[in-house]
Amino acid sequence: MNDYCDKSTAFQQARLKSERLRILILLAVIGVVFGVRSFRTALYHNSGNIHLWMIMAASLAPVVAYEWLMLRAVDRAIQAGRPLPAATWIASILLETSLPALFIAFLSGNSLEPAYKPLANPAILVFFIFITLSTLHLNPAASQLSGFVAAVSYLAAALYVGWRPSFSVGESVMAPNKTVTVYAITLVVAGFVAGAVAREIRKQVEAALHEAEVKHQMERLEHDLDVARSIQQSLLPTSMPVVEGFEIAAWNQPADQTGGDYFDWQPLSEGKVLVALADVTGHGIGPALLAAVCRAYARANFSGENGLFPAMEKINAALAADLKEGRFVTFVAAICAPGSPRVELLSAGHGPLFLYLLKHDCFETMEAQGLPLGISASFDSDPPLSLDLDHGDMIVLATDGFFEWANAQGEQFGATRMEERIRASREKPPSEIISNLYRAVVEFSGGTTQQDDLTAIIIKRTP
Repeated sequence: MNDYCDKSTAFQQARLKSERLRILILLAVIGVVFGVRSFRTALYHNSGNIHLWMIMAASLAPVVAYEWLMLRAVDRAIQAGRPLPAATWIASILLETSLPALFIAFLSGNSLEPAYKPLANPAILVFFIFITLSTLHLNPAASQLSGFVAAVSYLAAALYVGWRPSFSVGESVMAPNKTVTVYAITLVVAGFVAGAVAREIRKQVEAALHEAEVKHQMERLEHDLDVARSIQQSLLPTSMPVVEGFEIAAWNQPADQTGGDYFDWQPLSEGKVLVALADVTGHGIGPALLAAVCRAYARANFSGENGLFPAMEKINAALAADLKEGRFVTFVAAICAPGSPRVELLSAGHGPLFLYLLKHDCFETMEAQGLPLGISASFDSDPPLSLDLDHGDMIVLATDGFFEWANAQGEQFGATRMEERIRASREKPPSEIISNLYRAVVEFSGGTTQQDDLTAIIIKRTP
């Protein structure tokens, strides 16, 4: 018996239900046998048959009572969610499998010679019914024990009615004295065959229960991920900031139920607005939690009069204390002031950054000024960039999920295609530009699965 079956409550419940079925079948068999005997007694009404019928009824009554008590015990165990004691299983096998031997011992015809009594009594066939039903114990050892008990009790009954074994070498194996021994051996073999069948049934039941357990766990995981996704999505802004002289749009789509990308914005003093985008390494529930932590640190440190660099230093120190080795966050933040063409920009490991200049119809690609957050306790970075935008100029911040989405041939969408799509939509509002960009990436992929989170922010200068 393996550890899974020993420890699995589901398997123990399945075994109890199988035992319940076995008892019901056994009671049905007893009912059929007793019914046939009753019909025969009524048909051939004489004192001998009536006497045998009364003996049979008296013999079966305690068996039926015992099985009824066993059925109640099994029902209580199922309701209580606890297994039956091992002694109960063993006692059941010993008592039930010995039952046919009692009929052979006490209900064999007196007209038969002693050697033929254990052979001619049809009760011997009942042994095989009990051995077959023992497979529903879902325990190979129980079936083997059933075969052994059947053989021993059969030989004991045969000895009781007068059979004696023969050890004569020259005597045929078909002789009654030797046939009884052959039957006993057959019962033992039947027990081992039933044990092999029980082992296969047990494997199938275990596999089905394991599959059901995994499915249940997956359903719980899916539910938890859906909850996590709803929480994460609720942390994203539901509207974009309104800043005089700028139009700003942002969008996010995780690769799984949850993702490691996020965007955010928050108002600062003097009507300024800070827009931020972050990308935690990986995607899934772990990076999603880190993204929420990063958002909280950013919200706390960008408030007040903190500039980009001092705030980024504090966020980096907090994340470095939290993250394990190999985890980091790329982070870019931009500050827009109302009525001013200037945008202040600082990137911690996030790049490339795109600046589209409408007047020259060209892109300038900028790399990050500093290392990603969380790599080191100290924030190593150049000063923030100050960009003066003319009408129609755009700053495009996007995560690498856009560039690296590959088609079936393994070719990535790349930065060049991204620039071409943005240029083709340059006259449209930022939200439409992002929508067009996403459609272009999906079309290029040709149906391949999204492997990484997608997040984009576009800051466009307006008159």
